[in-house]
Amino acid sequence: MDEAVLLVTKLMSLAARTAPKCMGQDYVETKIIAGEEIERLAAEMVSYGQKAKKANFDRDAENVRRSQAVFLIALRKNMPVGLNCGACGINECGYLISEEGNEFEGPLCAWRVLDVGIALGSAVKVASALNVDNRVMYRVGVVARKMGLIKGPLVVGVPVSAYSKNIYFDRG
Repeated sequence: MDEAVLLVTKLMSLAARTAPKCMGQDYVETKIIAGEEIERLAAEMVSYGQKAKKANFDRDAENVRRSQAVFLIALRKNMPVGLNCGACGINECGYLISEEGNEFEGPLCAWRVLDVGIALGSAVKVASALNVDNRVMYRVGVVARKMGLIKGPLVVGVPVSAYSKNIYFDRG
């Protein structure tokens, strides 16, 4: 079963890569983790939640621990599109300078964040169509980024599994 789930995560990466992006410019990065890296990620999630005094990092870590793989997606670089639209909160793209926040960098070009969202939606659609359970998780992305598993100002994680019950929604 693990091999089938890993194949699906590769297809998720393909879907993310081929998803439409603003001006045809691709600043989306993906990575698949499996095996021992999953346990390391789960342990770091628990630790981070305790240190930061933030709820549910331990709950999500247990989901990660039980997963066959974790799909990571990131905005590789905050490269504004150049529309001067102000959606990021700054009126001119040339003045958009990101700074490190508590968990991510910001502000980010809203259109580049949408690129990540569209790619993420394409990826989880593939998993769903192939009957692999998955759940988009902010907390996974926070810790994966802090661990350096994938680089970028914004990271989202999607643990994936194939069991008789969906472990991400059928939580105790």
